[in-house]
Amino acid sequence: MSILVVGGAGYIGSHAAHILRRRGYDVIIYDNLSTGYKELAEGFELIVGDIADASKLGAALARSDAVMHFAAHAYVGESVENPRKYFKNNVTSALALLDAVVESRVRKFIFSSTCAVYGNPVKVPITESNPRQPVNPYGATKLAFENALEAYSQAYALRYVSFRYFNAAGADDSATIGEHHEPETHLIPLILQTIQGRRSALEIFGDDYPTADGTCIRDYIHVNDLAEAHVLGLEYLSRGHSIAMNLGTGRGYSVREVISAVEKVTGQSVPIRIGPRRPGDPPELVAEPARAEELLRWKARRSLEEIISTAWSWQQKSQTAIREV
Repeated sequence: MSILVVGGAGYIGSHAAHILRRRGYDVIIYDNLSTGYKELAEGFELIVGDIADASKLGAALARSDAVMHFAAHAYVGESVENPRKYFKNNVTSALALLDAVVESRVRKFIFSSTCAVYGNPVKVPITESNPRQPVNPYGATKLAFENALEAYSQAYALRYVSFRYFNAAGADDSATIGEHHEPETHLIPLILQTIQGRRSALEIFGDDYPTADGTCIRDYIHVNDLAEAHVLGLEYLSRGHSIAMNLGTGRGYSVREVISAVEKVTGQSVPIRIGPRRPGDPPELVAEPARAEELLRWKARRSLEEIISTAWSWQQKSQTAIREV
């Protein structure tokens, strides 16, 4: 089976591509390299193209049996400042991708969604029945595409899985691929950059949240655990069903707890400074992953310490993954 991994030169997409190949799938990576990196797609067939390019997509889809869609802008803060950018790429261009899929023979689609579709949850841990009420434009664009998938599924017999990620982190055990963003906004790589002296201090965005230590709580899941769920998602689609499900560990850690865990793994202290809250940040986001565990027989296996250890190995090995500040 041949899988078209759209956005496969990015962080999560590249890890999915590697896991797919290890499981015996043929992989074609499709990426415009606007936020992806050619080196993360090394060893794969790479088609450089935009998701709104129907002609180029059509040729790639003709050789594919399923699509995994990772090609989205994904910075919450930026989405608040520049929603136009997010709606254009994550909705308008993404719908062009979906139309191209419908025009092809492909009827299996896996979507990289987010827990941001829930907004401020009514209950934690968050189940899939939680109201989808995003509090930032990023979450709103992901919800818009989820709604499109639901409609297309009913109208065009497109089978899909929408995976609602919690906080992806870590790197492949080989340290050949890992987290590489420009700019970097994710907590664990920011802490590691601070340890390396590339930042004078780690800025904590708010310490007055209604949590035990005043800092935000998030559910951190190893990127390879996420990637492995995507392979199981393909098998689920073969049964003829469509569904949305959470991917998380079911365990939350505050910002200060993550800092302490990094200090334990690396043996180094982390200088911090407290800044204001960021717009659109809910106090606590923790998954209830029971649906994925039941339907996919999947469970996140790697601990926070393993997440940090693999991220640290990657960041030490690959200087290209570090943005000098």
